[in-house]
Amino acid sequence: MPTIGLVLPTSSYRGPDFVAAATELGTDLVVASDASLGIASGRILDVVIVDCADPAAAAAALVERARVHPLDAVVGVDDAGVMAAALTAELLGLPHNAPSSVAATRDKLVMRRLLAGKVPQPEFEELEVNGSAIRAAASIGFPLVIKPVSLSASRGVIRVDDESELEAAVARIRAIQEEAGVSGEHLLLEEYLVGPEIAVEGLVSTAGLEVLAVFDKPDPLNGPFFEETLYVTPSCHPEPLLDEVATLVEESADALGLAFGPIHAEVRLTPKGPRLVEVAARSIGGLCGRSLRFGMLSQSLEVLLLRAALGMNRRGMRISGRASGAMMIPIPGDGILRAVRGREAVAEVDGIEEITITVPIGRRIRPLPEGDRYLGFIIARGDDPRVVEASLREAHDLLDIEIEIE
Repeated sequence: MPTIGLVLPTSSYRGPDFVAAATELGTDLVVASDASLGIASGRILDVVIVDCADPAAAAAALVERARVHPLDAVVGVDDAGVMAAALTAELLGLPHNAPSSVAATRDKLVMRRLLAGKVPQPEFEELEVNGSAIRAAASIGFPLVIKPVSLSASRGVIRVDDESELEAAVARIRAIQEEAGVSGEHLLLEEYLVGPEIAVEGLVSTAGLEVLAVFDKPDPLNGPFFEETLYVTPSCHPEPLLDEVATLVEESADALGLAFGPIHAEVRLTPKGPRLVEVAARSIGGLCGRSLRFGMLSQSLEVLLLRAALGMNRRGMRISGRASGAMMIPIPGDGILRAVRGREAVAEVDGIEEITITVPIGRRIRPLPEGDRYLGFIIARGDDPRVVEASLREAHDLLDIEIEIE
């Protein structure tokens, strides 16, 4: 039976889902993680403790373990795992994206430079550590978006509307960078793009881009912070526009050199046409993937990803015909989480399949831009995307979140 190397940072929510997928497929796993998993499964042959922040060392450790348990594929889970996975696959001669291409998706400035002149994207400028923000902003104009180059999940991303807000935003992001251990990195200033945003989930190969799903984001992402909440599929936008988006995402992947495995792209639908916000060499984050089901057997996204990584037949594994969606439960304030009430009522809402609170009671929580995670996830399914959206909103309104302000 095949064995997959799974680079699974402990910060990821998705360990149980990938292990369940391996069990369903009858595939064994060698897991590389930065701490013990806390997941029991006969499919896990070995766990290699690595530092995901040091991808080269993590890859070397996984390659060494592959001498005992030969690997047939390597899969990186979430942003923190993709570099180590690419390096491991390269060392083992397995199908992979070039590590330089994966690295480009992990640095927003490098990504912008590689895409410049090749695909429609926002205008941008680099802000060096000791550079002048006002000078950097002059060529872009206001409003603009300022962001760290390497942080994810919209952490540290701020819209500013004029010079009076700019210096305060820079100071705030610098403090976030220091807390995250990336204080020496530059910042990226980007043109603010007007219009709704959508997300594209896909797989790339030598045959090009296979679109798995397109998610609408019904809540406007206008700033000053960019906390995502609702993802609903299928998209309600017209097919010709979605075809244009698919072409944009495929051209972006090609420009970055991404040629194997999952990608997740964010696109703004501006009055001048679609613009690429970013593309990641991974699948959708959090537990949002639980909203997707494929094929007659209603298999999970993780099953599809493992099958693709192994080159297995995926004939007939198209997305389920039903609408579905996820609510990333926003964090309403800064403090200690004391209670989340109303989950029983949420479970009674038509279309709701599950609610999972991912932050333990007693843990400090912070909203964006300082925060780096969501309170939890609600998954819904129905016959129409608007019905799914309504169910998710109703479910969220039933929650009573108690936070003790410090």
